[in-house]
Amino acid sequence: MDEKTLLTLEYPKVLERLAAYASFSASAELARNLHPASRLEEAQRLQKLTSEARLLLSVNSDITVGGATDIRPLAERAARHGVLEPAELLAVKDTLISARNLARYFERAAEQFPALGEIAAAFPPPPGVIDAISRAISERGEILDQASDKLGRIRHEVRIAHERLLNRLQRMVSDPKIAPMLQDALVTQRNGRYVLPLRAEFKGQVRSIVHDQSSSGATLFVEPLVIVEANNEWHELQLAERDEERRILAELSDLVGDNIELVRRLVDAMARFDFALACAKYAEDIHACEPVLVKYHNQERHDHPGSTIILYQARHPLLDPATVVPIDVDLDEQTFGVVITGPNTGGKTVTLKTVGLMALMAQSGLHIPARSGSQLSVFQNVFADIGDEQSIEQSLSTFSGHIKNIVRILRRADTRTLVLLDELGAGTDPQEGAALARSILAYMVERRIPCLVATHYPELKLFAHNTPGIINASMEFDVQTLRPTYRLTLGLPGRSNALAIAARLGLDKKIIEDARAEMNPEELRADDLLNEIHRQRELARRAREKAERDQQESEKMKKELLARLEKIEDERRSVLEKARAQAEDEAAGLRLEMDEVRRALARARQPLEALRPVQERVEEITAAVQQVTERQGAAAEGEEKPPLRPGEKVKIRSLQMEGVVSAVGENDVEVQIGSLRVRARLADLLRRGEAEPEVKPAAPAGRTSFSRARAKTADEGPTVYYPSPGMEIDLRGQRVEDALDALERYLESAYLAGLPFVRVIHGKGTGRLRQVIREAMGSSAHVKSWQSGDDSEGGDGVTVVKLKVD
Repeated sequence: MDEKTLLTLEYPKVLERLAAYASFSASAELARNLHPASRLEEAQRLQKLTSEARLLLSVNSDITVGGATDIRPLAERAARHGVLEPAELLAVKDTLISARNLARYFERAAEQFPALGEIAAAFPPPPGVIDAISRAISERGEILDQASDKLGRIRHEVRIAHERLLNRLQRMVSDPKIAPMLQDALVTQRNGRYVLPLRAEFKGQVRSIVHDQSSSGATLFVEPLVIVEANNEWHELQLAERDEERRILAELSDLVGDNIELVRRLVDAMARFDFALACAKYAEDIHACEPVLVKYHNQERHDHPGSTIILYQARHPLLDPATVVPIDVDLDEQTFGVVITGPNTGGKTVTLKTVGLMALMAQSGLHIPARSGSQLSVFQNVFADIGDEQSIEQSLSTFSGHIKNIVRILRRADTRTLVLLDELGAGTDPQEGAALARSILAYMVERRIPCLVATHYPELKLFAHNTPGIINASMEFDVQTLRPTYRLTLGLPGRSNALAIAARLGLDKKIIEDARAEMNPEELRADDLLNEIHRQRELARRAREKAERDQQESEKMKKELLARLEKIEDERRSVLEKARAQAEDEAAGLRLEMDEVRRALARARQPLEALRPVQERVEEITAAVQQVTERQGAAAEGEEKPPLRPGEKVKIRSLQMEGVVSAVGENDVEVQIGSLRVRARLADLLRRGEAEPEVKPAAPAGRTSFSRARAKTADEGPTVYYPSPGMEIDLRGQRVEDALDALERYLESAYLAGLPFVRVIHGKGTGRLRQVIREAMGSSAHVKSWQSGDDSEGGDGVTVVKLKVD
């Protein structure tokens, strides 16, 4: 890309704002050195990275490179056998840990984020480096005793020698013969050696070495000869400790240096990943959207270069978003050039810079501050001549500076470049300037160069009107307030507002009438016609804005009403759920009483047929109260629901258990329930806030003849889902008869609920209960097979039962 144009369009300022979102120096450097791509495939790849990063942040807003730093200089120094300090090794460790955490995350999320997953392939850190540094250096940057056996032994000897030395000195301080000769009863240090503060008048009475004296000369700091050997021993051990620490640091540094290529690749990947996150955060803050990058079309045509520029509500990214006026630039397939006219300070230059920056940002992989659906071609270069090119040093006037730049641009421009020219032909004689501007514009049209030109010359308006491929555009001006509106209008040239402005400012009417009389009547009629067209367009624009506001207000009221209806529905369901829970409790009480009566009849050896009608009635009541209240949804019937996404919480109706979606297939999903992963049909899932569909209870025909309503045909109506009794039943401590009765009810409920398997806990004990239970399962109509539990499940104290499936 043309470096002069990048500066002219203030592209580096955009990159500085982008770099502010980077988390460490390597990614900030990538942001500052970002250049627009000149190939469509590369630009689309960069856009995909930014889009995936925005999606990633919406799913996991806390994801970051953590405490990563650019450790490449440290690794390069280590590779040259330089020794890294503990703090530098900790920086290496922290960066590798951040990379390892991200690598683990993308092991699970690579399918959802393929472009970021390619970057994450370089995240796994070199093996052994993190553990080696962690074993040797603490989080405070101190070398640990356990860094090596030798260091631990030396430090132990240092402590012993230090204690021995201090004890001997302390005994001397407490000696009644020596204490009177000391200035203070303390032990201090000079030049790294322990000394005593001896009063100067007692010099020579204690055999010692003088290391220092006080400023007054009254105190001498002496090392008694009797402790010189102890002091030497302590110092020698300290030197040995220093050498061993240096050896350990050198060993760790060599380990880092040996993996320099992996470290370089890892930091490069971390920088690219953090750069993608920075692009995403910047896009979110400026409310940007991903542009649609398109190929050049109809390249065989001789009247159009095949470029595409369609921008909806585009905003200059460096201006205050609260005050900037968005523009629409929608060039159809017949148009590749625009001539913009309008008042000074009306926004022509900002429009040119906005279009140029949109192209540069899009080709750099940045989302653009424009509405979704904006489309751009990928230009091989962008050229701009904007601003004052005056140069005192080169003796160039404003006109000469512009012409010199335009000459350079026209030599390099072609059908695959975008040219932006501001105030074309300005700075010289108006007649000659207009002729030159018209010739330059005709030259670009002849060579089918996509361009946007801002000018004050009326001759260019007529040229644009009569030349295929070029369209007029104007910056609107409010004559009432004498202020520009900064809105761009395509298809209409700018109006001459000089007489209207003069009249508003109070110029004598006679002077204005004389000026109008001097003008060409055709020009006056054209101006009147333009005024009327602009007035009608302004009325239409205001009507459209009012309609949009009304629609937004209507949508807002609709959402509020839906929210109120949802609240009312929640309250209704809450009341019905409480009533159902109470009915279930009463039905459970009836069932318990029935069980007691049945056991009593069995003990009395009385026939149980008399209980059959009562039992059927209880089952009818139970089935009725287990029907879930249908939610009266406010959404239209048949309204399409958004697809399930990993991380979404759902409820498996057949198991009556909640979990989190971990993977989504075409017809089923994988749900994580605690440590268990279950595959379930889409129809078997309920989202948060959704209610189970209304069910019809199966016609009861006695306990042993219950039909298992899981599948349905076109004539069977809705599927019946029975609540899950849980994945296991504990029969320990029960009598054989009670245990068999509870087991029968449990297996039937589990079978009806569609559980694939259950666990029966009976304990080991004497083995009598286990034997009876397994004999009963052998004759059960619901059991497919059974086996003893694994050691982790309880071994012979548990029986795992596989249930039949219809």
